[in-house]
Amino acid sequence: MTLSPERAAETRARRVPGVEARAGKFPGPSLIPALNAIQARLGWLPREELEELAREVKRPRYEIEGIVSFYPHFRTTPPPKVALHVCHDLSCWLRGGEDRIAEVKARYGEDTDVELVEVSCLGRCDVAPAADVNEHPAPVSDVDTLVAAARGEGVSEAVASTRTEPWPNDPYPRGSGVGERYASLRALLAGELSADEVVATLSASGLRGMGGAGFPTGKKWELVAATDDPVKYAICNADESEPGTFKDRQILADQPHLVLEGLLLGMAVVGAQQGYVFIRHEYGPEERVLRAEIDALRAAGVVGPDACGSGRRLELEIFVSPGGYILGEETALLECMEGHRGEPRNKPPFPGNYGLHGRPTLINSVETFADVPVILQRGARWWGAQGLGDSVGWKFFAVSGHVASPGVYCVPMGTTVRALIDLAGGVQGGRAVGAVQPGGASSNFIGPDQLDLALDFGTLAQAGTMLGSGALVVMAEGTDLLAAATNVLRFFRNESCGKCVPCRVGSTKAHTLLDGRSTLDDEQRSHVLRLEEAMRKTSICGLGQVALGPVVSVLGLDKGGAAARPQPRPEGAKEQPDR
Repeated sequence: MTLSPERAAETRARRVPGVEARAGKFPGPSLIPALNAIQARLGWLPREELEELAREVKRPRYEIEGIVSFYPHFRTTPPPKVALHVCHDLSCWLRGGEDRIAEVKARYGEDTDVELVEVSCLGRCDVAPAADVNEHPAPVSDVDTLVAAARGEGVSEAVASTRTEPWPNDPYPRGSGVGERYASLRALLAGELSADEVVATLSASGLRGMGGAGFPTGKKWELVAATDDPVKYAICNADESEPGTFKDRQILADQPHLVLEGLLLGMAVVGAQQGYVFIRHEYGPEERVLRAEIDALRAAGVVGPDACGSGRRLELEIFVSPGGYILGEETALLECMEGHRGEPRNKPPFPGNYGLHGRPTLINSVETFADVPVILQRGARWWGAQGLGDSVGWKFFAVSGHVASPGVYCVPMGTTVRALIDLAGGVQGGRAVGAVQPGGASSNFIGPDQLDLALDFGTLAQAGTMLGSGALVVMAEGTDLLAAATNVLRFFRNESCGKCVPCRVGSTKAHTLLDGRSTLDDEQRSHVLRLEEAMRKTSICGLGQVALGPVVSVLGLDKGGAAARPQPRPEGAKEQPDR
């Protein structure tokens, strides 16, 4: 019998060799690719299919049900004709999202063909308020057209949004193909460049993880390379899901060659044969761009059992996330890839020593990997000279909120908050700035008196906030800042994995206290501060540790300060600890 391509992929997903994960977890291959394949084929996960899967892989049904129930992307009921999702998080909220959602509900709330759901950030903050119809992302203004298409012949396949001008971190001529690109990888595999030279250059460049804590990239690669294990892995974390954060999406669309070359270089340096791109399922258009690039690499012999004719095996796969912001946390990501519920692990051990399937694993973000090729080609000194002042290199920012031109901007590290806002057209309507979140939803708010701060790791940390995920969200003067911070808190409450009590209960209690309020009395303020301290000190991962930070920073701004407390980057914080 000849299997359809979908069934063939599903069968392969069920047969991937697995390694027993941590103690207490079921051994065997991850079932998530197989579950993704069933849902792609049928639109949901019927009971009969789950029973067949359980028999085939000899795993108990309750394990499978436990996995399915954790991830929001999995459906256990037949899909509607029209699945309409609208985002209610901060960037969309600032662009009139509440009113647009009310209008959409008035039109489709009673429509039996339409399943209308408010969802967390879709990663399309540049077209806020954002929505998707049958997984086709679009601004809310396009919803009527897409719903009509879904009722008829179906929505078309979305195409990744790209730009015509090259970004300044790309060393290759625009329009060049696989044959002209991947020069640093070819040099490394040919012996013209050594692994030690790669690490030394990255260390000298000052490149740090560009998605969160800012750990030195060269040091991380050196630590993983030094581990004594014959099996290692490398993972590109493309699961950016924090409100206001969409820069990695644009890098994937415009620079898949740089992301994959950086990942392959990391694999070759640390001694990994298998690499993965872990991508959120909402990034379907960008996933297709990556798959096309990987296919081209295989056809050219750049990856495979004899990568670039070197005799070394380098293999790449894409792992599609089944949903959940928590999966951006590196150990929750690993739990997901191993086929478990995506709950963060306690650290240590860290992934560099004990990662995927208990093996040393290199994990970096999309932007971090994309910067590696240009540093190796043009040198650490060149990279350092691109920054302003004491800062080094280029930095991608996603700018959203009350700016005239939301989008992705690549600027020298050390650019001021004010300059970046001006680059995005300033505040809509010529209004003044009321507050800014400079590093995504996890970062503390700063006031209009801090717009000349340099966007860099150290400068922002000293000011009581952080560079974070590279998402700058601008709020105009007159915005209810406590309501804005409460909107952020709602996101963290909704996205908590529930594993630890401080995060699960604390975020719920705090949101109940804050929801609908524009001011707090002294007793309420004290209660919030006590909750924040408990969550920050006792939550397992960064989600709970930073969830109330934005609220507390607003309370500080209300009293005329920059922030109610400094914001050191907690180990394991989102988004993401190691990027």
